Formats: sequence, structure tokens, C-alpha cells
Amino acid sequence: MAGSDAAARVDEVGTRILEAALQILRARGPRAVTMQAVVEATGIAKTTIYRRHPNRRALLTAALEGLVMRPAIPPESSREQRLRWVVSQSVDVIANGIGVGGFAALLTDEDPDFSEAFRAILGAHRGQAIEVLGGDSGDGDTVIDMIVGGYVAELARTGTVDRGWPDRTLAVLNRGVVT
Repeated sequence: MAGSDAAARVDEVGTRILEAALQILRARGPRAVTMQAVVEATGIAKTTIYRRHPNRRALLTAALEGLVMRPAIPPESSREQRLRWVVSQSVDVIANGIGVGGFAALLTDEDPDFSEAFRAILGAHRGQAIEVLGGDSGDGDTVIDMIVGGYVAELARTGTVDRGWPDRTLAVLNRGVVT
């Protein structure tokens, strides 16, 4: 029993490290994600962080890999349910994934290591979203680009994204823009 308690504590420490890295990324961008910043955010010893992640790039990559795991959607889901899933997951990977700080850095390629790692994550997410859209999605890449672009435009235009934005986007997609 003591071994499982120790394993749970180790896993908790690893989770705290990755969550702190993502919080820093969301708020201040990838350049702010340093071992020292994670130490300050978590109180976890720098040596403990380095044992799990030999360098900043490995830390960022590990934190971003957690964003690949998206909730599954039942195969019998309707077209509207699949579209709703794609809208929510496409937005979530930005809003609750890399945040505005990470997205800005991605657009400017401020940190090439981060951009490369996150683009790989986006590729995995995009593939999953296109698969969920299935044969009646039209051009899956374009649909996803419209969703993400609309989200970013709303954020840029108003400084926030209204709670009704996903439903408005879904309504447009369901009106036949996507066939």
C-alpha cells in the first residue's frame, strides 16, 4: 500500500509541474515557461523538475502533449453533435490549452521550439477533428480554420469570447455553409 501512495504522490508532483507550465504559457507565452518559473509557481524543487524534464523544451512538449487527449465522441453521434464537438474542441485547445499568450507566440513564431511542438499537437487534433466530421464535412481543414479563425476574430474584436459564440458558430455551420 505504501508503494501506491508514493506513486500517487509522484504522479501528483508531475501533474502540478505540467499544469504550472501550461498556466504560465497561457498567461505569459512560451518564453516565460522556465524551470525557475515553474519552481516559483509550484514550490517544487528545481532538481525534481529536471529529473522529469531535462530541459525547457522537454517540459513544454510534455505539457503540450496533454492537450492531444480529447474526449471521445460516440460513433453514432448526429452531424450536429459532431459539429458541436469539433467547435468545442477546436476552441478548447486554444482557450484552455495554450491560451492567448501561447497563441500570440505561435502566430509570431516567437519561440520556434514551442511553435514546432504545438504545431505537431495541432496536427494530431486536426486529424481527430476531421475524422469526427466524417464524409459530410465538406473540407474539414477549412471548417476547422473557420472555427478557429472565428474564435480569434471574436477575441480580437471584443477582447473576450461571448458564451453564445459556439452556438452562433454552430448555427452558421448547420445552415448549410458546411454540407
